[in-house]
Amino acid sequence: MTIKMFIERHIENPVSGAPVGYLAQHTLFDQIPVLLKDIVIPDYCYLTTSGSDGADDSDVKINAWLGPTGTVSPLHHDPEHNLLSQVVGSKYIKLYSTDQTKYLYPFDGIMSNTSQVDAEHPNLKEFPQFARAVCSECTLLPGQMLYIPPKCWHFVRSLETSFSVSMWWS
Repeated sequence: MTIKMFIERHIENPVSGAPVGYLAQHTLFDQIPVLLKDIVIPDYCYLTTSGSDGADDSDVKINAWLGPTGTVSPLHHDPEHNLLSQVVGSKYIKLYSTDQTKYLYPFDGIMSNTSQVDAEHPNLKEFPQFARAVCSECTLLPGQMLYIPPKCWHFVRSLETSFSVSMWWS
């Protein structure tokens, strides 16, 4: 599917009851390199904790997130530093520090960075300890950027048609 088809089908003319289209963690800038001219990688992304002299552009992974109202990234954590930049629309975000992991019921195995719990509608009979989890909440607006530390749990929901750019680095 081309990006034009995606936008027409899922952003401009969504069909009620049809699957929600979410271009999530997409390497759009690798596919359309001219778009990188509109992206400035913040200096923060060149600071590392690995003991090296710093990162270069190739060490920063840039992903696009495009979708209609209500698209969700379930409660999960990532292994790297993350700057989430909101370009269009707004997103509701819940953040849980790593010390809350014991209440978040991560899956076993390959999905161990993802919680079994629906962060907005938790089943407390199945996951009773989730009620003890403490989170911070925010709304990310256009032009704002949120730093998410490595392994910090986060849940994200688009409040309207939304376009975001994330930058990950070690």
